[in-house]
Amino acid sequence: MKLGTRIFCCYMLIFCICFYFSIHFFLNDLRIRYLEVVEETLIDQANILSSIISKEMELKQFDADKLYKSFENTYSRTFSAVIYKFIKTNVDVSVYITDKAGKVIFDSINKENLGAMYGKWRDVYLTLKGKYGARATLKNPLNRKSSVIYVAAPIIIKNNIEGVLTVAKPTTNIDNFLDKAKPKVIKAGLISVSAAILFGLIVSMWLTIPIKRLTQYANDIRQGKRVKFPKLDNTEIGEMGAAFEKMSEALEGKKYVENYVQNLTHEIKSPLSAIRGAAELLEEKMDIEQKSKFLSNIRNEAGRIQLIVDRMLTLASLENQKKLKKLETITIESIINMSIESKEPILSKKKINLFLKIESDIFIKGDAFLLQLAVSNLIQNAIDFSPEYSEIKILTKIDNNQVKLIIEDCGIGVPDFAIDKVFDKFFSLQRPETKKKSTGLGLNFVKEIAVLHGGDVEIENKEDAGVRATLTLFYKHLGGGNK
Repeated sequence: MKLGTRIFCCYMLIFCICFYFSIHFFLNDLRIRYLEVVEETLIDQANILSSIISKEMELKQFDADKLYKSFENTYSRTFSAVIYKFIKTNVDVSVYITDKAGKVIFDSINKENLGAMYGKWRDVYLTLKGKYGARATLKNPLNRKSSVIYVAAPIIIKNNIEGVLTVAKPTTNIDNFLDKAKPKVIKAGLISVSAAILFGLIVSMWLTIPIKRLTQYANDIRQGKRVKFPKLDNTEIGEMGAAFEKMSEALEGKKYVENYVQNLTHEIKSPLSAIRGAAELLEEKMDIEQKSKFLSNIRNEAGRIQLIVDRMLTLASLENQKKLKKLETITIESIINMSIESKEPILSKKKINLFLKIESDIFIKGDAFLLQLAVSNLIQNAIDFSPEYSEIKILTKIDNNQVKLIIEDCGIGVPDFAIDKVFDKFFSLQRPETKKKSTGLGLNFVKEIAVLHGGDVEIENKEDAGVRATLTLFYKHLGGGNK
């Protein structure tokens, strides 16, 4: 399982557990809050009515029949009271009165209860003892919504508790209120869950994107790509990335030095052997012509060593660049023209014709000096492998936001075994005319320049004869016109 998925799943698990218990507690607590409000109202009603009944009993004016009629009139009333979205149409409060022995002397809804002993009921029992008496009882034990709340107040005559008045109210309306509130709470909960899922995804991505960038960077480095260090957050991940980059640079530098020394040692062995052989022969007696020949060989091989060392130093400097040090806006046309100018003598000597099809006003952003070196190397390769009186084509082609510089020659082409090695350091093929090899650093040099500019270079054989080299770069601005 991916790290982002783990983070998201853990986050949602914790959220759902906390959310479930919070909503469960809230709904349960909401019922209690409703009951508290109802009970508080019933306390007021019970105490008001008990005060009235106490006074009537003290004055010997209590008339149960008259009280029954009052309740009957109240219960028979029809009205429509809109309480927000709830409509109340009848009175559901009931009252019963007991004497000091707990015997029922009045019941507003059921006269059959007269004479019943309620002395053991909690509301009556506690009130007769001078305490707060209240209870909640289910009319139907199988129906949770059949609960009725009973709240009692004492009937006090001459400072003595002579009876109890209890006000009762069913919780049906409370349950109705809760039934209407629950869907709203659940809806709000679902919205919260949806928001939490979205937030969880965002947080998961926010946490894992730097890790993905770092992983991609590591894979690119492993594949030998030249890439910029990714932008990471200023967190532990950023610190880990910085440490990783330093480690990578240290390992890369160590490996590079090893390869550099090995390659340089390997390449100068041949010219050094030739110089040593010529020097040994010079110790023997020979005529001036032979001596001049061997001295010329020594000079040539020494020059070759110098060229290899110079090229290696330039290439090393280029390979160690993470990004271009110098950026300027130039036209691809000017790069090609400057490269051609430096090759005019050899082109003229080999009677090679240049066919140009260059789109003008194609601007690119890069290092003009390095780009000219790359193009010059490609043109030089085309010249080296082209026979006399042949033709070299130089074309430009726009492909999406890229410009492709194509150089085609009519030479012998690249052998199949060598097509995948042409960009390797020190790999070189014999020139058809001189049978000599170059340093083998030119195309590798071109590759490094292309990658440093965010582009690429490819070498392929044409279908008929010759080689096609394609240098791909990103252009900044496109004008118009052909040349």
